[in-house]
Amino acid sequence: MGDNSQVPAQQRVHYIVEGGYRLSGDIEPNGNKNAALPIIAAALLCEETVRLENVPHIRDIEVLVDLIQSVGAQTAWLDDNTLEITARDLRPTELDPDLCERVRASILLVGPLLARCGEIALPPPGGDVIGRRRLDTHFLALGELGAEIDIGAQYRFRADELRGKDVFLDEPSVTGTENALCAAVAATGTTILRNCASEPHVQDLAHFLVAMGAEIEGIGTNTVTVHGGRPLHGATHRIGPDHIEVGSLIGLAAVTRSHITIKNAGVEHLRATLMNFERLGVRCEIDGADLIVPANQTLKIEPDIGGHIPKIEDQPWPAFPADTMSIALVTATQCDGVVLMFEKMFESRMFFVDKLIAMGARIVLCDPHRAIVAGPSKLRGARVQSPDIRAGMAMLIAAMCAEGTSTIENAQQIERGYERIDERLNALGARITRIPPRPDATPEPSKTDTQAEQPA
Repeated sequence: MGDNSQVPAQQRVHYIVEGGYRLSGDIEPNGNKNAALPIIAAALLCEETVRLENVPHIRDIEVLVDLIQSVGAQTAWLDDNTLEITARDLRPTELDPDLCERVRASILLVGPLLARCGEIALPPPGGDVIGRRRLDTHFLALGELGAEIDIGAQYRFRADELRGKDVFLDEPSVTGTENALCAAVAATGTTILRNCASEPHVQDLAHFLVAMGAEIEGIGTNTVTVHGGRPLHGATHRIGPDHIEVGSLIGLAAVTRSHITIKNAGVEHLRATLMNFERLGVRCEIDGADLIVPANQTLKIEPDIGGHIPKIEDQPWPAFPADTMSIALVTATQCDGVVLMFEKMFESRMFFVDKLIAMGARIVLCDPHRAIVAGPSKLRGARVQSPDIRAGMAMLIAAMCAEGTSTIENAQQIERGYERIDERLNALGARITRIPPRPDATPEPSKTDTQAEQPA
């Protein structure tokens, strides 16, 4: 997915970014993409109509909607972010390999389609190129619940009946847990899932399943009990805010020295995020449901006790999220001091740092998992490529605090995870030009003189 040459010319996007401007104003994060994807898949468990609100209208969502339509589901966008799904008549089929290659979330259809159709043939799923992303946990969990699995050029799953069982997952895989939850809801009897993931998007999926009539205990913990076989019905569910987008906005506000209020930020899920940004000298204020990032942060890295170099590392929830590591890394380039960034989850996620180095960042990539960042560094505009969603957002943040103009190629990667991010940031005073412009884009209003003369 990171190779721009493999993307059809008509789908290629790049951003031209003028750096050095401060932002100001209010912004609300979109719905959590990583919650919306499994919830859309889980809507197939029910024959009645499901209404989903606050759905981010992004590329990954559009691809998954195309996939569920291909198996017989009917869908309708009621407005930009409200999606209705009716899965009354589903047919077992081989999923479209081209669509599956474009989105990793295709794997999330296995549990629901096993429950409804008894079989599914899944081409290998795609997604971000950030290292090997094993599917073993999915196979283990679904096999324990009664699925027969044939692994070849395609993954074929079959189950005459799903049966509840006590299942210990070999790792707390987010999508593995989500597939197991969907299968367990449809299974006969009680399922206990141990060592499961508990991220906010996993919790959101579980709450959606409960809204449809499922009985689930232990939501938000690493041991979840599902009393399966309950009749499911239609429901209306609102997707929660994207805590990764909130982390991105914190980093952006900090490096551009901007005052931003993040409305309805889902502050209950931000403890590890705020703690780790504080290690970089970035402090936020909580005001009810909102998060305020004040301007002119100190951006001084706090050493560990004894003056030792601190470390920011990702771990399974509720620790610091892996998807925020790229954002924290680019933020650290603007902070006074030295910090070790330790990416434990994916062996290729840090390979974008060469682009930051080319912009002037002082970073030593120790190995695929560790990088030492020494700051602050004065970044300069450059032509770079977005290799994946989160690294692409990190490059956009770097471009916005750099001197001069940057071009971010392959920016359609960013748009797989951040809805109309250029327009939303421009409304705060950013200078981002999308090439090509969207067909529905309205002429951009002229910036105020105050905004135009505020260098970061």
